[in-house]
Amino acid sequence: MRALDGVTLTMGAGQFFGLLGPNGAGKTTLIKILVTLLLPSGGRALVDGFDVVKDAQAIRRRISMVSGGESSGYGILTVREQLWMFSQFYGLPGRVARRRIDDLLAVMGLAQDADKKVYNLSTGMRQKMNLCRGLVSDPKILFLDEPTLGLDVGVARDVRAYIRRWLNENPQKTVLLTTHYMSEAEELCDQVAIIDRGRVVACDTPAALKRRVRSESLFRLRVASQRGDWQALASLPGVDHFQQSVLDGTAELGFSLVDEGALAEVIAAITRAGGRLLSLRKTEPTLEDAFIELVGRRLDEAEGGD
Repeated sequence: MRALDGVTLTMGAGQFFGLLGPNGAGKTTLIKILVTLLLPSGGRALVDGFDVVKDAQAIRRRISMVSGGESSGYGILTVREQLWMFSQFYGLPGRVARRRIDDLLAVMGLAQDADKKVYNLSTGMRQKMNLCRGLVSDPKILFLDEPTLGLDVGVARDVRAYIRRWLNENPQKTVLLTTHYMSEAEELCDQVAIIDRGRVVACDTPAALKRRVRSESLFRLRVASQRGDWQALASLPGVDHFQQSVLDGTAELGFSLVDEGALAEVIAAITRAGGRLLSLRKTEPTLEDAFIELVGRRLDEAEGGD
């Protein structure tokens, strides 16, 4: 069985590109090929114009990778020593490396922990350090494989905010993200490719992918009324779908409207029937809705190893 089958993707400078797929979809295989850890059995892959087979060393000088839950290096080193070591692997001049390390420690909130041994760091602090490690070489292309895996909400938010800011301030760079958190992909990515069973089933902006699920507007209204049945509202012009639940004098009404302009008539009809509008909420499809529509299952429903 092929891990990847006819995958064609293009990512440009300044782009935050997301790669989504269930376990076993081929994401890890694709990432390993792009970072020159795995040779492709066929086809061609270029990273910054360089061939992953012929130009592996040139690619490695231009990229960096950060994975969630990855080993944090040498526990006996301090945070600063760890980052210095990696800066020298990339051949950074001493003055440049020291300045860049200081800047990264400051923006990631690790300056006060720079002289702590790595084995004394919390999980969140280690992942922040790993991100600093990934950025210390100032890569042209940054690969992020589940970068917030296992982090608490606050740390994950800090990591996402910094990565987004880093790309905004460096529009010549590119970020490729794989994640199992749909909200993370929706928040960060300009473009998302959904891959399943080794094939790309969709590639578009998050907004465009969500529009594939439905084009109608969905509204939920809560109405105070003693009326027990609102089914007549389903026949109003512009109402495509209607559902209701009534309990203790309060009705929860759901509408799918072909045209949002029909909402005014819906509210007017409710008022004429003696109802009093308590709340109105418009619901939008999510990226997870689009994923389920395209793949047929949730992201966390595994079929096997990736």
